[in-house]
Amino acid sequence: MSDPIAALRELLSESRVLEQADDLEHYGRDWTRQFPPAPRAVVLPETVEEVQALVRWACAHSIALVPSGGRTGLSGGAVAMHGEVVLCMERMHRILDFDPVDRVLHVEAGVVTEALQQAAREHGLYYPVDFGSRGSSQIGGNIATNAGGIKVLRYGMTRDWVASLKVVTGNGDLLELNRDLVKNATGYDLRHLMIGSEGTLGVVVEAGIRLTEPPPELRVMLLAVPDMDALMRVFGVLRARLALTAFEFFTEQAMGHVLAQGGQRPFEGEAPFYVLAEFEAPDERAQEAALAAFETAADEAWVVDGVISQSQAQARQLWHLREGITESIAPHTPYKNDISVRVSRVAPFMADMQSLFDREYPDFEVVWFGHIGDGNLHIGVLRPEDMAMDSFTEACGRVTGLLCDVLEKHGGSISAEHGVGLLKKPYLDRVRSPHEIALMRQVKAVFDPHGILNPGKVFD
Repeated sequence: MSDPIAALRELLSESRVLEQADDLEHYGRDWTRQFPPAPRAVVLPETVEEVQALVRWACAHSIALVPSGGRTGLSGGAVAMHGEVVLCMERMHRILDFDPVDRVLHVEAGVVTEALQQAAREHGLYYPVDFGSRGSSQIGGNIATNAGGIKVLRYGMTRDWVASLKVVTGNGDLLELNRDLVKNATGYDLRHLMIGSEGTLGVVVEAGIRLTEPPPELRVMLLAVPDMDALMRVFGVLRARLALTAFEFFTEQAMGHVLAQGGQRPFEGEAPFYVLAEFEAPDERAQEAALAAFETAADEAWVVDGVISQSQAQARQLWHLREGITESIAPHTPYKNDISVRVSRVAPFMADMQSLFDREYPDFEVVWFGHIGDGNLHIGVLRPEDMAMDSFTEACGRVTGLLCDVLEKHGGSISAEHGVGLLKKPYLDRVRSPHEIALMRQVKAVFDPHGILNPGKVFD
């Protein structure tokens, strides 16, 4: 029987088939650390045709492929732990062309999010999907997980900006979806089926990304909030008076981890909760409205302190207190919950969740933060140094099962923006009906009949 890896080297140059242990570990995992990587090899295609050839090779040899971008996900969706071959898109990083009339930028899947944002700026336009991992995440992975981030409140999710896609299916066929059309009522829009499918239906190889007008000057307001009940009251006041582009929250505990790594405290005192609001401030009236909103919230005792950025440098410092949380807690190998409810249910949901964690996590440090302006909360449960990873994951998994009860009560989702992957797979049936999951399996079989694209992710 022929050696399948030798056949790989015939498809690609030998330097683009990696088998060293450090390469396998590096490319075989994402930001989750609960799953040990164990890929068979890593391949680095440079063209669409090579991706097609690699998929056909995988079908011929019955070897699974794990599509891989910047590997910044938090659900294990890019983990290869059963001898798969990692299909890494990092060398497909070209910005292909720009149409100024359509305002669509065509890019390969390996283009880093920040590079896409910069390319938009060079054309006098704006790509608004944004998150802390912008410097390493890739657009293909953003599309595969329908990434959200910090500006969903104003601009929506990744899918709202995808004008067209080129996708290689599990047969090695190339689909060209939507072709940048604004209106296209010709049956099923397979583009949107691929967005958020986590590489289980096809490999995104190119995308047409819509751009928009840059926002006016943005200001950042950081507010100290005395209790959980006040968080959404502050949101109501600010949303009514300001053009919000982001509304984030985090706890004093979360801030403490960022401060320990060099962040700067914005106030003299402490508060249990903080709100970070970004808003459009094209003129003095917007700034006056922000001050008036703060005064209203202060009069109601919903905030106890606050600061408004006076420069871009100060705005970046304030944003760092929120965006630095994930990196600052990473050394503690946290177990992550990425959950969502309707914005109208945030306050009662958080109260129920707090009661659950107080009861079930008495000995664990739990760090809260998130995009509550769009109903998305992140919870990082930090692993005690003397606790084995298997025991820690098992303990957290049990509590996540109880958290699903709370999510069901409030009509929420177990994954807001990081996908299902491996970490959330055991809980899929708590938020999706048996009929929905059965249809998902049938869709998977159509696009990936050999079962070689990211198997074991989303469902078995």
